[in-house]
Amino acid sequence: MKTLLLIDAHALIYRFFHALPALTTPDGQPIGAVYGLANVILKILRERQPDYIAACFDRPEETFRAKEYADYKAHRVAPPDELISQFKLTRELFDKFKIRIVEMPGFEADDLIATLVEKYKNTPDLKIIIFSGDLDLLQLVNNDKVVVEFLRTGISDTMIYDEKAVEQRYDLKPEQLPDLKGLLGDASDNIPGVKGIGPKTAGPLIKKYGTLENLFENLWEVPDKIGLKLTDKKSEALFSKKLATVKRDVPLFVQSLEDLKSEPIDKDGLVKYFENFGFVSLIKRL
Repeated sequence: MKTLLLIDAHALIYRFFHALPALTTPDGQPIGAVYGLANVILKILRERQPDYIAACFDRPEETFRAKEYADYKAHRVAPPDELISQFKLTRELFDKFKIRIVEMPGFEADDLIATLVEKYKNTPDLKIIIFSGDLDLLQLVNNDKVVVEFLRTGISDTMIYDEKAVEQRYDLKPEQLPDLKGLLGDASDNIPGVKGIGPKTAGPLIKKYGTLENLFENLWEVPDKIGLKLTDKKSEALFSKKLATVKRDVPLFVQSLEDLKSEPIDKDGLVKYFENFGFVSLIKRL
């Protein structure tokens, strides 16, 4: 079976920046996020040996979610200069590894990954692995055909989420996770949800009724104590679900799976590139 590997580049860059010490190049340039990313790329290329690969990035332009909801991620502080300076370098890194970068103004990396999954998930004899540090992408898991390799801590501790693992964690199917967030909200993205509804209430409700829409159609069945909290909250809940749902139809400039075909790395070019940053340990791994 062939493999398509989709890298959630933006999420990983942030993770490595905060997880690793403040590494610098010989001339004092911040480089920790680039080192972490290079380390992981080498690891997944060696272990997964993907036939197809792409790195998906966020763009600085306002997203469609922010246009619909001004407070979406509004509480997040601007990235520090030490991180901003590394974004361009990480793009160069993917170029050196001959990995296709996929991006689109107005959309997040999650939406690009979701669109590629939707486009190729029914390809015969193809498995899709999403490499990310973001649990939002678990909604895309489909049996063991589409899985998420989730970076838990550091730069090497990962866990594979197939459909069984998602159900063990949430007691829900992957596609029900946006419904769950419709009730719970998401503090990290500033998605409101329904005030007063916590995990012990939300999970069983979604498990019983399947979707938010079905829950609100049968609200008369819900115990009064919970029903009162949900009364007149349908629009807020469904809007929160919409914000939490990845978009699967972004108009990408990817015409076929062959556009993402993995190419042999240029070891000599990478050695020279790593030498500029003082990545001695990575040169040895090459």
